[in-house]
Amino acid sequence: MTDTDYLKSRIREVPDFPKPGILFYDITTLLKDKDGFKGVIDGLKNHYRNAGVDLVIGIEARGFIFAPALAYALGAGFVPIRKPKKLPWERVSVSYDLEYGTDSLEIHKDAVDHGQRVLIVDDLLATGGTAAAATRLIEQCGGKVAGVGVMVELTFLNGRKKLDGYDVFSLLQYDK
Repeated sequence: MTDTDYLKSRIREVPDFPKPGILFYDITTLLKDKDGFKGVIDGLKNHYRNAGVDLVIGIEARGFIFAPALAYALGAGFVPIRKPKKLPWERVSVSYDLEYGTDSLEIHKDAVDHGQRVLIVDDLLATGGTAAAATRLIEQCGGKVAGVGVMVELTFLNGRKKLDGYDVFSLLQYDK
């Protein structure tokens, strides 16, 4: 079982970043701790080990930290979801709303085979917009979303509501 108190103790809390009133959870202090990093990967692996995952998708940019290691641990492939104009081949794109504007994500058109079970991984679930966009991309490619796994969930932002119907798992939760 993953020691969530230990993991939380390795995350640095930075007040007023990137702007006043925001408490930023800096995961770089956890990543440099070999037991902390292993604990994150093991915790996510333990939740999804029986989910029949074919591919682990990492959302740019911090999802790239966890997704390849988790794919290895699960015996699955890894595929990146990128910001626009970063992928060199034919792409599928989806736009989604932000608090002030819109953003987009892209995946190679041939990255997911029809019917493959795909686990979406990111470092953080906040408002849920990015993860919901990733689920739409996977389904547009013909994949089946096996779950959405994140290291940290900011529960007070209710991002999970945008992911109704999916297996959403967060290793660590913050309520404020």
